[in-house]
Amino acid sequence: MKVLLIEYRDMKHPLAGGAEIVLYEVFRRIVAMGHQVDYLCNGFEGGAAEERQSGIRILRRGRQAYFNYVAPWVYRTELRANQYDLIIEGIDKIPFYLPLFERKIPIMAIVPHLFGSTVFQEVSILPATYVYLLERGVAKAYRHCMFSLLSKSTQTDLVARGIPPGQTRVIHPGFTHEDYPAPVVKPLRVRPTLLYVGRIKKYKGIQQGIQAVVKLKARYPDVLFQIVGAGDYLKALRTLTRDLGVEQHVEFTGRISHERKIQLMQQADVLIYPSPKEGWGLSVLEANACGTVVVASNSPGLNEAVQDGKTGFLVPHGDVEAMAARLDQLFSDPALYALMRAQGLEWVKTFTWDKAARETLDLMKAAVRRRET
Repeated sequence: MKVLLIEYRDMKHPLAGGAEIVLYEVFRRIVAMGHQVDYLCNGFEGGAAEERQSGIRILRRGRQAYFNYVAPWVYRTELRANQYDLIIEGIDKIPFYLPLFERKIPIMAIVPHLFGSTVFQEVSILPATYVYLLERGVAKAYRHCMFSLLSKSTQTDLVARGIPPGQTRVIHPGFTHEDYPAPVVKPLRVRPTLLYVGRIKKYKGIQQGIQAVVKLKARYPDVLFQIVGAGDYLKALRTLTRDLGVEQHVEFTGRISHERKIQLMQQADVLIYPSPKEGWGLSVLEANACGTVVVASNSPGLNEAVQDGKTGFLVPHGDVEAMAARLDQLFSDPALYALMRAQGLEWVKTFTWDKAARETLDLMKAAVRRRET
């Protein structure tokens, strides 16, 4: 098949995250199976207008702030002549609404998650309302499309919005096992250590980890919380850290190399992920693969990536007391920690990118057949 994939960012974008990893790993394998994939995304400073990544043709046009308007225009004026067999939209921010501009070629959507009302926790009222209203039109505009979803939580959300269940498939992400080795024995830590890895955004709930440190430091005077990543909420977190008097307990690393990330994941006692909603949460699997237990919010996506009581603990989102209690339990019970570490290592073995790619390709073929009939 000749496929056009449209997504806001590609793997080289400075703000690339889990959604881009999923698309890259899946579609480079689909290209290796003999299919052609053009990947339309927005540009960034220093990024070439066109290049190839593992056989995928990357086309960068416009900038993120207005890319949802650029993408349909680029398709109509530049790419429609390519006569694609299938168009795939990555809907994890603002929809592109390609079904309104292309009615002959089948369109499939890949949805990590929709923001819903959580967008109001991230940005001010006007842009939040803009995103919220654009998401509200997804069910009507994409009513004839097939949907690939990362989690059952997202499937439930889409069905509740009006997408027929039969047009949805849950395809879990894979995992690059060789990139995340676990030490045979968990390294001894000089001080109890928490870790967060990801984008520094308000809605991610990282501030809850800092607040948990305040509650833990009396019993664990050397507790350390390492925050890895970059984003527009960094300044606010630094201010909160100073205001709560825990500057000596919180370390902001910024962006780091893959090798350094692995080292921190191997050394940390617990990865925390206090987000109210995720498509899945790849950092959870990365931590488990490195032999680290997870404490996360009991929220959509994360409540499937974490096996509560086995590979980590789920706590009510926003409940700092519950988070601190679970962290205390893991710090103070070596036998429990060792058991959950072992169960996490087994859990992550069940996820492969080859399986995710095969299931995605099957859904792509189903989307084409559905339009033909």
